[in-house]
Amino acid sequence: MADPRPPAVALEGVAKRFGGVIALRDVSLTVAEGEFVCFLGPSGCGKTTLLRIVAGLEPQNAGLVRMAGRDVSRLPPSQRNYGIVFQSYALFPNLTVARNVAYGLETRRLGRAGVEARVDALLDLVHLRPHKQRYPAQLSGGEQQRVALARALAPSPSLLLLDEPLSALDARVRLALRHEMKALQRRLGITTIMVTHDQEEALTMADRIVVMNHGVVEQIGTPADIYTEPSSLFVARFVGHMNLLPATAVQPGRARVGALTLRHRPAPGVGPGMAVTLGIRPEEVRVGAAARDLDNRLTARVTSVQFQGAFTRLGLRGLGDGGVALECDVAATALADLGVKEGAEVPVALAPDALRAFVEPPGTHA
Repeated sequence: MADPRPPAVALEGVAKRFGGVIALRDVSLTVAEGEFVCFLGPSGCGKTTLLRIVAGLEPQNAGLVRMAGRDVSRLPPSQRNYGIVFQSYALFPNLTVARNVAYGLETRRLGRAGVEARVDALLDLVHLRPHKQRYPAQLSGGEQQRVALARALAPSPSLLLLDEPLSALDARVRLALRHEMKALQRRLGITTIMVTHDQEEALTMADRIVVMNHGVVEQIGTPADIYTEPSSLFVARFVGHMNLLPATAVQPGRARVGALTLRHRPAPGVGPGMAVTLGIRPEEVRVGAAARDLDNRLTARVTSVQFQGAFTRLGLRGLGDGGVALECDVAATALADLGVKEGAEVPVALAPDALRAFVEPPGTHA
């Protein structure tokens, strides 16, 4: 049954220019109540500008912004009922942790006892109550970002906006805080939009990802959809790692790469003679015994063996077929059975149901 409530956020035809530069072009999307959505893309793709338009910190040149069905397109930030956390913690250095969190509550007429109770509850949520009388300079980066998060949540906003909140932290702290923030968002049920250029962050935290490039939305979908069914060559290249093979279509479901003719997934709009790019993830390439008796077989030489912890990445170069270059990921548990080393020749297979065809030539959206 469809949810009768309006989306928490709805953007309709949003566009933005900075002088002669188009930052956003006709962006439309919705964010459901309680959903965690990530705007993902490279620097300069428009994701931060879009977040600032939602927040009312940047006016759009065209289009509408609605929150819970209400048109807020021309309303100031103070009338949009959101909390925001920036990459720079933006804490008041002369105020204690408790006073920083209480800052957004002091105009709400809660009374001193009410403010203290709310601050204590929020500091419990972010595991910082023992530090309530410390100053920001006495905290680690991860702790400061927790304070910023608590401050954003203090007025009980209906929407939480996160602008690259973890990018200033070191890898280990970032990983821990990523899990904490996602768990907290689920516990509170607060609608959240996060801007990030970190694909791993988006894949692990988001309910849905909005992939952006050059001011347009390339694809919107769940992390699994974005990873397994990229809708464009840009998404395939930007999210995860993918082998990309320039090819020429010869007939429906078949394309030629060098001397090889490979079967691939059906690709609407592809006709004979068209330039296409075939893509397959490294973990989908079959090698050794697993490649025997499969379609799209070739023989390759192992050109590199890169240990990467849970898996090992093999560099492969095809023999007698135009020299197709591939990378293949082999689980650590399977590597010993495979028994490969640099210079070894191995059978390789590119399963047709894993081989995607993209119409755009490489570089179209780079």
